[in-house]
Order: sequence, then C-alpha cells, then structure tokens
Amino acid sequence: MSPPRRLARELAPLDGETVRIGGHFEEYRALGGVAFALVRDGSGTTQVTLKKGVADPALFTLFNELPRESVVTVEGTVRRSERAHRGIELVPTAVEVLSRAEVPLPLGVVDKVGAELDTRLDHRVIDLRKPAVRAIFELRAALAEGLRHGFRSRGFLEVDTPKLLRQGAEGGGTLFSVDYFESPAFLAQSPQLYKQMLIGAGFERVFEIAPAFRAEPSDTIRHLTEFSSVDGEMGFVANADEVRTALEGIVLDAIQHARTVLAPLGNSLAAALPTAQAPFLRISFDECEGLLGRRGQHQDLGTEDEKRLGDLLEKEHGAAFYFITDFPSSLKTATFYARRRDDDPAYVDYFDLEYRGMELASGGLREHRIERLLQNMQRAGVDPAGFSGYLEAFRFGVPPHGGWGFGLDRFVACLANLGNVREARLFPRDRYRLAP
Repeated sequence: MSPPRRLARELAPLDGETVRIGGHFEEYRALGGVAFALVRDGSGTTQVTLKKGVADPALFTLFNELPRESVVTVEGTVRRSERAHRGIELVPTAVEVLSRAEVPLPLGVVDKVGAELDTRLDHRVIDLRKPAVRAIFELRAALAEGLRHGFRSRGFLEVDTPKLLRQGAEGGGTLFSVDYFESPAFLAQSPQLYKQMLIGAGFERVFEIAPAFRAEPSDTIRHLTEFSSVDGEMGFVANADEVRTALEGIVLDAIQHARTVLAPLGNSLAAALPTAQAPFLRISFDECEGLLGRRGQHQDLGTEDEKRLGDLLEKEHGAAFYFITDFPSSLKTATFYARRRDDDPAYVDYFDLEYRGMELASGGLREHRIERLLQNMQRAGVDPAGFSGYLEAFRFGVPPHGGWGFGLDRFVACLANLGNVREARLFPRDRYRLAP
C-alpha cells in the first residue's frame, strides 16, 4: 500500500519516514555518481537525490529522458541534508510518470529568461506554474478573504446581485449586450442600483465581491473588460467621511490579514505589503487642481494627472493611500445617483480612493430623495421609465446611504507591484483577448 502523498512544505519534520510526493518534474542534473531531480508541487520544490549503488539504475535513465514539466509521483525516504533545498531530500525507491509533457515547452517555467506578457497569457496554464506568479494569486486570495473579514466585522451582509440586467447603472455606452431569450439584456457593469435597493429593503449594510463588465474600448495597463468589483453600501450615514472611514478600515484589515496568512508560507510578496495607517490623507478635488496648477478648471483627472498627484502626495505627506474628495457636480452628471451637497450643489459628496496615483475605489453619498433623484436623472438624460424597479424602492422610503465600488484587480496589482493589471487575473479579458 502506497504511503499518503505529502507536500514539499510538509517534509521537513518527517526525517526517516517513507512518503510519496507528486508534482511537475522541473529539472535534472547528473554529477558523477549522484543525480538530482527537482519535483515541484503547489507548496514548493522537493529535491530527489539519486546515488549510484543505492537508487535503481532505471531511475537515472527515466529522469534523464523525461521532458520537463511532466507530472510524476515519487515514493521514497525523507532524509535531512544541509546541502538540499529546504534542508531535506527524498531518496527514491519508485517513480511513476502520470502525464508526459510535450517538447518543446511553449514557455519556460523556471528559466531566468523572461517572456512578453502576451506570450505568457497565450500559454497561461504554463505561466501560472511559476512560483512567482502563483504568489500573486495567493496574495489575491488572502486579500479577498481579508476584505470579507473586514466587512463582516463591521456588520455588513454579503449579497449576490444579478449580472444580467435590463439596464445599466451608468448608461449604455459601456455595456455588453447579450441575447436574453426574446429580449435584449446587458452584463452588469456594477451592482450599484441593487445595493441601493437593498438599503431600501432594510438590510442597512451590504457588500459583494463579484465580476463586473465594462465595454470600454480601452487598451491600457489599468483597464480590463471583466474585473472583480468589491462593493459596499451603508444605510443611515450622516456624511461621506463615515463611508471613507469604513472603506479605509476594511482595506487595512485586508492588508494585515494577507500579511499574517502569507508570511508563514514564505510568500515572496508578504514582506513588501505596505504598513499604512488610518486615517488616510483627505484632499479635495479643488486642492488637487491647485497642486496641478489649474485651480478652478474642473477638468477630470487623467492618468498622468493621477501619477503626478501620487508622486507629490507621497513626497510631501508620505501618503501612499489617499482620498480625493468633494468632486464638482459637473464631473458626475452621468452618475445620477450621486448626492449633491445641500450647502453647495456645485459639488457632490463623492470621493476616489487612490494608491500612489492609481484609482482603486470611487464612492460617496447617494441621493435618497425621490424628487432630487428624478432631477438628477433628467440632468443625465436618463429615462426614469427604464428604472421602474429601482425607483420603486425610493417611492416607499430609503434612508440616507452611501458606499463605494473598489477594484480588486487593481488592488492586487498595486500591492504586488505588477506592471499590468492583467497579471492580477488568472485568465484576463480585455478589448482584444477572449482566450484562453
């Protein structure tokens, strides 16, 4: 009877025990009377040591002729070794080839020579075998788990809203249309309207981590057509800073959770996670325009503007995370649910959360008064007849509320210091990529 399979990270305390490992065959080196094979599983790499006069001669031939990245199981005895990786080696008694890889590989897994991102994404399954790439998705999973803990500890209920809609939250220009039996439908660009309806249903605090879709013809390192959105909504809020305080706390909780989970696993990204503290810097949109030398122009911030601001605020205030607050209403006309300030309708109680010049989240107070909501729709050129289900909630009482939409992919890309947000998704979708 075969012994149970063990992972590479489990072997250190098993000196002298007979075990079975399984993984991808990574490398083979023969040095005189000794040969070394490396077998990689999801937790790391195990050195398999073959010595002449000890190991079956057929095993030398098997490893020497086996294509790299083939899948094998190896049964043998664990031995301590100061020279071996992780301080242990496996002395083999039996090897089974479960799946033989084709030659040549379309992409190197352990080679130091890099490949272009498009090549990596074309052969994504091979690319994902790289330990450095796997570390990104370990980070992503830990951050998502930390975000959920952060929400739940603050009394938020996790919900699932529809992804097939009759209308979008922000107009039709960035919607993917689909055939829905005999009627047209659209993929959700945001759960915004449903979050607000749930506040009207008395749920008071809700969150969702789910896919969203935007048909923007963008081809940049920041944009995807399918992305993961982290949405939160809070009822009975008195001001936008309540919303910001909740968001920054959840973000910091997620980072700390990821650090705690990943450090013991030896994840290479854990040590580089930022050590920011609350409260994050708050700076108004008008102040930002002043820093950019164009005060009062009320022009939307472009990518280069955001980068310049990020550099300035980190240099002058040491702020990696910061909120841009109090946006001009003229920039949020299409966001018809945004609440204009009662004391100055030229501004909305809206904000962006940024990290070193990269926008991570956008949010603020929503308009809960049906009359003003209808006025906002009229300004935006939105026909209320298409939003009857949404508006019904407001006709029967919705409390003051606010929330945000937060990009998980960008969050991961920023914290992992990736050059392109596509690297933060397993199988990214953009304007030109629909496979694999």
